[in-house]
Amino acid sequence: MTTGTASKSVRDRLTDAAEVCMRAKGIRATTVSEVAEVAGVSRGWLYRHFPDKVSLLGAAIVRLNEAYWSEARALLEQVECLDRQMALGIRHARTAYDDPGALLMKLRMEEPEEFAACAGAGVQGLVPDLADFWSPYLVAARDRDEIHPDIDVAEASEWVARVLISLATVPGDTLDPENADAVLIHVRRYVMPGLKADPAVSGD
Repeated sequence: MTTGTASKSVRDRLTDAAEVCMRAKGIRATTVSEVAEVAGVSRGWLYRHFPDKVSLLGAAIVRLNEAYWSEARALLEQVECLDRQMALGIRHARTAYDDPGALLMKLRMEEPEEFAACAGAGVQGLVPDLADFWSPYLVAARDRDEIHPDIDVAEASEWVARVLISLATVPGDTLDPENADAVLIHVRRYVMPGLKADPAVSGD
């Protein structure tokens, strides 16, 4: 086994251990010593791979982030229409929030400052992340004439991100987000009309 392979193996073990500890205790309460113990290495060996707690937990968060978006894209590629993609997106977001193995949304909401410090600028903003994720889907929907041709994609993507976060995470009295058919109807009734409306109309 080469030194590079050995180093990668230890780094992966440490990243796995960091995820285990964050799942159990969150970011603030997780310590470097605990991660080293779970990984089965000394603190000194841990510091050969990560200079501090922020970089260590950040590596686990970035890996979770990449896995989450990869899984979301694979899921949405199964359907073509934007309304169905958004309904699937809401269901996926709820899975990410409910499943303790998918920590991103939980950590962002419960420890936003610590999450931002560990994740870095690349993944710290939930709304910008989701807006960037949805942007190509809105472009594709515009090309298919599902939404208004003059829509501002950046602005609309941020609005979609905010709407879907709310639908996925904030309880209400009239919509059961666990009901896939009801979510799709809701998206078609309220979200799609907003995307089909002429953005030049001010409403005055």
